Amino acid sequence: MSEVGGAAAVEDEQRRRQRTLEEALEVQSLRRIISAYLNYPEAAEEDVRRYERSFRKLSPAHKALLPHYPMKFQQLRSCIATNSYFIFNMLQAFEPPLDMSQDLDCCDDLHHEHASGHHCLSEQRNSCCSPAPSSGANCCSRPEETCQGEGSHMHMMSTGEPISEPQEATTGGFHDRPVDTNRSEENVSATLQMEHDAAECNGDVSAPNDWLDPSIQLHVPLVDVDKVRCIVRNIVRDWAAEGQKERDECYKPILEELDSQFPNRSKERAPACLVPGAGLGRLALEISRLGFMCQGNEFSYYMMICSSFILNHAETVGDWTIYPWIHSNCNSLSDSDQLRPVPIPDIHPASAGITEGFSMCGGDFIEVYSDASQEGYWDAVVTCFFIDTAHNIVEYIETISKILKDGGVWINLGPLLYHFADMYGQEDEMSIELSLEDVKRVAIHYGFEFEKEKTIETTYTTNPRSMMQNHYSAAFWTARKRSKATTDERLPSVP
Repeated sequence: MSEVGGAAAVEDEQRRRQRTLEEALEVQSLRRIISAYLNYPEAAEEDVRRYERSFRKLSPAHKALLPHYPMKFQQLRSCIATNSYFIFNMLQAFEPPLDMSQDLDCCDDLHHEHASGHHCLSEQRNSCCSPAPSSGANCCSRPEETCQGEGSHMHMMSTGEPISEPQEATTGGFHDRPVDTNRSEENVSATLQMEHDAAECNGDVSAPNDWLDPSIQLHVPLVDVDKVRCIVRNIVRDWAAEGQKERDECYKPILEELDSQFPNRSKERAPACLVPGAGLGRLALEISRLGFMCQGNEFSYYMMICSSFILNHAETVGDWTIYPWIHSNCNSLSDSDQLRPVPIPDIHPASAGITEGFSMCGGDFIEVYSDASQEGYWDAVVTCFFIDTAHNIVEYIETISKILKDGGVWINLGPLLYHFADMYGQEDEMSIELSLEDVKRVAIHYGFEFEKEKTIETTYTTNPRSMMQNHYSAAFWTARKRSKATTDERLPSVP
């Protein structure tokens, strides 16, 4: 073999090994996220045990003032069980993009930064759902195309194809369980398994997927389980009647602005709209219902697993019941408020009248949409509570400008609560934290002209009955991308 041929073979082997390592790293990360979901029952049960230990420390006289507390603890356990059944069924429906049983020993050879270079976010919004370690994406390059893998880290959670009819759910039968106040004080994990076994005997549940086998589950830190609790709250925001107020505050102004910007649209020539940071998918679905060919983009596996389940497997309105507010005893007006059930979804996605071409695409926004096929493709880009998720917000704005057509519109709503602003102890963590004034100045540099601006007061995944309400004064704007010739003539460079 010639020296050139030998060098090429070495390069090929190095690339193959790198792909193997990257895939193994993704499997490890996805396994951790799935394990976080599966660890939810035990983590929640430990909270209840902590409440009970505190109660037992009371004097008899003080206990006598709270005779209902033991019953409340049992109600909490039943609520946890109901949430856990929703989670279990969601995971049963999830089809992992990789072989989850593969040997991960090769990860030991991966350089340390591969394992530590992706971060768990702690804010109360999208940031609660940390992304899988991903340096790329598998995605439809255009919303009308079929998604195909390209050997990169992030994979599609949903099909990328229009949702035309409900897919048959792989599991069922648990979502209408009422709170059982007479339930004995038992370990939730054992309870779940016992009732699942009984249901399986009745033919209600398919056999667990191999990748859900306990032998490949991981013990995960509590911060990972906190992300699962955050997902439950996000479900209320996007898919419950109780979240309508927040949706009216955040999504309604966006939808009204899109409607006014594209008054002559038709389903035969539907404008193309991209929604980066689509979360659980409701805003993207509503834009599709409005007559746009809409694609949602999301980086978080936590989010994508859940959104795929709701979009593709909900069979009716109110198909499931969750108890989203049980994980905190603080600022509750009453126990009944804390323990109230929330039915989901409030609409049936598959019957919602979506426009052909609706899709959800997984992956990092910059890496997916920096592809040449995206340049000048989109008629509109909608960002809602998204632009402050960036390591480098300048790059976000530059990419939004590149992918919009000349004359296309960027509609934004959200604060500037930069997600990487407080990542202490990580010296190489990049976080560019601009003021709103600087954000607008950068946007103007990249060819945007601001046509409408206002401030909108809103909350984010807030319990509407809580005594504490965190409000954002969110910036809302519509900015239009000028043609390059006009931009070059009118704009000074950013120093």
